[in-house]
Amino acid sequence: MSTFKSIFPIGILLAFIWVGCSVEPKPIEYGSDACAFCMMNIVDNTHAAELVTDKGKVFKYDAIECMVNQLKEDPNTEYAYKLVCDLGKPGELIDAETAKYLISEKIPSPMGANLSAFSEQSSIDKTLKEFGGKEHSWDELFHILQ
Repeated sequence: MSTFKSIFPIGILLAFIWVGCSVEPKPIEYGSDACAFCMMNIVDNTHAAELVTDKGKVFKYDAIECMVNQLKEDPNTEYAYKLVCDLGKPGELIDAETAKYLISEKIPSPMGANLSAFSEQSSIDKTLKEFGGKEHSWDELFHILQ
């Protein structure tokens, strides 16, 4: 019984550490979270973004362009998740690498790049027809954003 008493607390501690170190996205707290790149308050749930490292550290951004600029500055960090908000589904985070992107002067983003993300081609086609602009892939963003 004394062995159980000494092992049990260690087991509980290890369980808490394992649960606390999960590698997963965290909800963005609009109005209170700050952008990890520019330090502005994150309030726009249509242009926000998030990175989660392979070790579980979460970085939140007020605009997709802030996240892209962070990735350009630190290309060696490995990420489990690269997420962006879907313009057509406010607050919904989608995979940044498979998302479709639109740069349109008629749809301003928080940092002025006029960059929006979409999960579905039909949504970007509809928005492009209504507001104009140019469609881009994930890889293209790294060449066009300064």
